[in-house]
Amino acid sequence: MNHTASRISPQLRYWLAGLTLAIPLWSLAYWYLSDLADVLVVHLGLSRQTHLGEALHFFFYDTPKVLLLLTGIVFAMGIIQTFFAPERTRALLSGKRLGVGNVLAASLGIVTPFCSCSAVPLFIGFLSAGVPLGVTFSFLISAPMVNEVALVLLFGMFGWKVAALYLGLGLAVAIVSGLVIGHLGMERHLEDWVRNIVQGDATHLPADQLGWVDRFKAGAWHVREIVGKVWPYVLAGIALGAGIHGYVPEDFMASIMGRDAWWSVPVAVLLGVPMYTNAAGIIPIVEALIGKGAALGTVLAFMMAVIALSAPEMIILRKVLKPRLIAVFAGVVACGIVLVGYVFNAVI
Repeated sequence: MNHTASRISPQLRYWLAGLTLAIPLWSLAYWYLSDLADVLVVHLGLSRQTHLGEALHFFFYDTPKVLLLLTGIVFAMGIIQTFFAPERTRALLSGKRLGVGNVLAASLGIVTPFCSCSAVPLFIGFLSAGVPLGVTFSFLISAPMVNEVALVLLFGMFGWKVAALYLGLGLAVAIVSGLVIGHLGMERHLEDWVRNIVQGDATHLPADQLGWVDRFKAGAWHVREIVGKVWPYVLAGIALGAGIHGYVPEDFMASIMGRDAWWSVPVAVLLGVPMYTNAAGIIPIVEALIGKGAALGTVLAFMMAVIALSAPEMIILRKVLKPRLIAVFAGVVACGIVLVGYVFNAVI
């Protein structure tokens, strides 16, 4: 026992002690974010029943949530990367058959209840670990758009047929969009610092020669490189989303979506892109719009655009992706969502 303890270096003891303290603190902070946001709003003398109060609550809640997720996921992915060379990961998730990696990534998105901005940290982590670009996009699209929260709420409101159709079409959008982006070979449109992380290695040592101190240092290096560059974009993106979230013009949108015109679906998608919320947050708006006479397919297309193509997400992604790749991502996914809206309106 003493002999084993003596083999633990002082550096490793330092890292283990720090992580033993940091992990519970991280979990505690994440668990009480909503309560903290409530306290801050009340301290400012505001109520969530007001537009400003709801917008500020959204900002106070989502900003630390995304930053905590970004830090934790990037640190963990940095450690995991030391066990697998990027080339090996890329080969594994590319799949020998076309689309296998995209199907796996999109399916993973179902069980990760992230909003679009919260999914970005894992998207960045996948990229840094060598996961193919098209596969990472399948996850980025699926995670906010097709998760268990959205499916349960849709099932409760509209029944199993609508929920099942939403699941199937949402997965199809995520898988096909990822395949298209992967086929276009747009890796050169990643920002240079991301490409350097994807192609490089913080440790410069073979995996079998690394100790745990080296692996922890690799995780910390990824946090410095990624979080240090992305956090201003997180603040800007969520600030924009919070402002829009607090002032959702439901009556105006219902008047547009209720019209029996071919252009109502693409207009609904365009209206949804600037907004930002998660599946649980958008469902009450969906219910209100349906109650005011909006067409189901048009409203669901709007919902998909809000949670999978939000402007705040684009702002955060801009630090990672060059404008052309962001435009291709938005265009491909928007086309898929518009098609979903037309299918729903035709069959429901």
